[in-house]
Amino acid sequence: MGKNTRSKSGSSLTSKWIKTKVLLQSPEISSLIPETTRFTRSNLRTMLHKYRMVYVKPERGTYGNGVMRVEQSAQSGAVAYKYQSGVKIKTFGAFEPFYTSLNKATRGRSYLIQRGIALLKHGDLRFDIRVMVQLSPRGKWETTGLIGRVAARGKIVTNYHSGGKPTAVGKLLAPHMSPGLQAQVMKRLSRLGEDIGRFYQKKGRGFTQLGVDVGLDRSMTPWIIEVNTNPDPYIFNQLADKSMYRKVMAYRRAQKNKKKVSR
Repeated sequence: MGKNTRSKSGSSLTSKWIKTKVLLQSPEISSLIPETTRFTRSNLRTMLHKYRMVYVKPERGTYGNGVMRVEQSAQSGAVAYKYQSGVKIKTFGAFEPFYTSLNKATRGRSYLIQRGIALLKHGDLRFDIRVMVQLSPRGKWETTGLIGRVAARGKIVTNYHSGGKPTAVGKLLAPHMSPGLQAQVMKRLSRLGEDIGRFYQKKGRGFTQLGVDVGLDRSMTPWIIEVNTNPDPYIFNQLADKSMYRKVMAYRRAQKNKKKVSR
């Protein structure tokens, strides 16, 4: 697996590549993971040919830092390429200068290419959903929180630390579906988070909490964008309803106390 894949406590895994490969071993979960591969010239060309839009992201990193949205388009028979990093967009008329610029933007770090998902929007802003799943005091995986994250205008990432706005999931889903379908979607998201927690546990990972970032497309497919093994619980405190925040923090304290007792 290589070095530096876990924190000293053994409860955090920083490599997005390794986390993805573990989940791909589950037939049920793997179908919900957008195709992901390492960043190379040939892989970039292949992925853009297949999907037209991909995300290029650092293998290790937090808060959406370094993530780029990359697109290939055809107009009047000519192929054009562009990528966005932060709020800056660069456009190219040929692949080689485009790749050279994009590769330079990675600064020699290990990057991944992930199939782009056309996310649902709140107004004209993209959003995704953080599914917080934790080991309960009884030792069972339980989804303790669902929260939407709306991207800041002009930005491609939804992370709170990059300007994303935490928003109640119901408010984001309401324009797209009936109350009955909302309930079904939220139930499916909760179950998906718990399935992921149980699968990591089955594979011997010592996690006690996970933050699963899920993107919904127009068919309401819950695509697993990323799994965070050391998720920020304080985002839930941004909601007017504090019930989820209180539960998340209570479970967090219970696990910390359990670790202290076991030492």
